This record gives sequence, C-alpha cells and structure tokens, in this order.
Amino acid sequence: MRRFRPIPISFASLVLLASACDVLPPTGTSALADRPALGSTATLGRPLPLVSALERALFDRGAVVFARVFTPEMGLGPLFNGAGCAKCHTEPAPGGTGVQAALHATAFRGGVCDGLAAKGGPVFQLNVTRALHDAFGIYEVPVPPEATATARRTTPPLWGAGLLDAVPDSAILARAHPDGDGVAGRPNWTADGRLGRFGRKAQVATLREFVGAAFITEMGITNPLFPAEQTLAGKPLPPGVDPAPDPEISPEDFDAAEAFVRLLAPPEPVGSAMLALRGRSIFTATGCAACHVPELETGANPVRALSRQVVPAYTDLLLHDMGPNLADICLGQALPAEFRTEPLWGLRFEFEFLHDGRAKTIDEAVRLHGGQASGARERYLTLSATERAVLLEFLGSL
Repeated sequence: MRRFRPIPISFASLVLLASACDVLPPTGTSALADRPALGSTATLGRPLPLVSALERALFDRGAVVFARVFTPEMGLGPLFNGAGCAKCHTEPAPGGTGVQAALHATAFRGGVCDGLAAKGGPVFQLNVTRALHDAFGIYEVPVPPEATATARRTTPPLWGAGLLDAVPDSAILARAHPDGDGVAGRPNWTADGRLGRFGRKAQVATLREFVGAAFITEMGITNPLFPAEQTLAGKPLPPGVDPAPDPEISPEDFDAAEAFVRLLAPPEPVGSAMLALRGRSIFTATGCAACHVPELETGANPVRALSRQVVPAYTDLLLHDMGPNLADICLGQALPAEFRTEPLWGLRFEFEFLHDGRAKTIDEAVRLHGGQASGARERYLTLSATERAVLLEFLGSL
C-alpha cells in the first residue's frame, strides 16, 4: 500500500519556507500562532499520485468547472451561498477552506430530527438573486419558526475526499465500539440505510452525492443528481426568477467537477521526522487518536490512485458526542451534540476551527472539546508546557 509520509525538513528550511510563503489565511498571523511554517503551497490543488492520463485530463477539466463563476443566466440561484465552488473552497488553493459561512437549521423534538426539508432546509441560503429579491423583497432565505436550532457552518476543505470515499464501510464500522476510555463512535445512517461519511454530521453517504448536494444547496445549480430547483420556504419559485434551463450544469461538466474533488490530493505534512514521532506519541497518549484515528485504509478500487492506500486523515468518520456546549442542529440520526470526527490533514492551513469556526487557534479548539472528548481534553490540559508545545507544533504541521 502507498503511504503518504512526512517530508523531513530542517528548521532552517522551515524558516525559509515561512518567509517565502505568500498565501496566508486572511485572518493573519494571530490564527497561526501555534503552528510551524505552512510549507510551500505549490503542490496544493494537484491530483493524487498514480492517476492515469485520462483521469488527469478529467481532473484538469474539473478544475476549470470548479473555478467557474456562475451567473443567474447560467443557473446561479435564485437561492445561493456562493457563485462557484472556488468562491468558498479557495484557501490556500482551490479545494481548500475559505471565509464563507453557511446557515443551517433543523427541528429536534421528542428525540426526532426534522431537517425542515418541507420548509427549504436544512440549508438556508444567505444570498438571493436580484430577480428573487425583486419578487419577494428578501435578501436571504428566512429560517422558519419551526426550527429549534440554527448552526453556522464553515467551509470544509475537500482534499483527500476521494480517499475517504474509498474506505470500506466495514473498516469504519469496525471502529464503532468503546475503547478503554469509554469513547465510542457511532455511524449516521441515511434514510435508505446507507452509511454516512460526508458532512459535519456524516449525513451524506457518497462523495458524488456530497458534490451534487453542494451544487444545488450552495449555488442553486441543478445537476444530474438534483435536477429540481429548490423551493422558497417550501413553496415553488415563481415563474421568471430562474431563467436557465434545468439541469444547469451538463452531465459531462458535473462528472468532471466530481472527478476533481475525488482525485484531489491531500497536503503532505511538513516538519521533521522527529517532530512527527514525538507529536504523534503525545497525540496518542492523550487519547486524541481514539477519534482522530491516524490512519485508515482504502479497499480495492478501479481507480489505481484510490486502491489499497494508507490514508493518514486522522478521522474515524464516525459520530461522537462533543458535549452540550458545542451542540447545535441534528441531521439524520445525528443528535445535536454529535459530530463526525473532522479529518486533520491540512490542519495547518485552517484559520477557523470546529464546525462553526468559534475557535481561532488549535489550542482553543482542543480546550472546547467536551462530551466523549472530555478525557482527552483533560489529559491535554495536564501536559507539561513542553509536551503541549510539541503536540501543537505537530498538529500545526499536518
């Protein structure tokens, strides 16, 4: 199996990389205080190793679609959050994170989750086209009074998503049991009985569906998977506000965009082999690895680049209770306090942390962990200053 390995870099090299790097998160250096040099961003946005010539051609076409800026005449909206994939997934390269946020809302009563689909949910877009504004006088989609909770969602990076999609269900479910610390992840199942793995609540089963849902909910672009336009508060859109014929992206362009995301390589970690060894040892000893599993493995796959790979994503793709302070919406079978373990690869490029961006540093994010992560958090807080610095430097090198 191919392994993605850390690249040994001397301290002097890190200093040079830091001075040479011209792509920094817009919040500036304060958000990077507990991270080493970012390393070069030149390799970001590239496909996985071992892709074929045909796959590379499809990836390159998908990169163009990913960068496309849609207009209402091309199908944008009339309800949307961003005008293109790269309008949100832009930092520090296409497919990464961004400053855009989304608003979600659901209703949770009597232990039952209602995604408010009949009211246009669970995503309530923050922008509308001029035509829709002129028709209704609104600037964003209103959250219905039935909602019991709302949630801010930051833009998740997409790198390595194809590798996560290629992990067998059995490998994920095998980890859904308590460890010695009593930590037990659990799966989120879709309404038709499939294992969820994408989304902050692991509510989407496949990467293809995740991409299709992003086109329709984030941009209002109808596509082969979601050919119907969204409704406004559960009511059909009036004639004339959406001039583009459906689907608003061709099957060929949709397939290319999906291939771009599927084949997008994750960032290689930076830092020395010694940092990786020491940091990962502390990471495991504190109990962080109970949820942020350092390595998963893909199964046999017709795409060579995705077949039988060792994937250092630092996630188990399962739901974990994170405590009442982080709880917000429900989704599918995921309760308000339950979230999918976030992958940590590429963490050094993040500038907002946790599902809603409330933490501005890695240290703050760890301190806000609760629920099943309480034990790991407490062990983190009892680390010596040197151990904590090593752990934060390690996390900031991913």
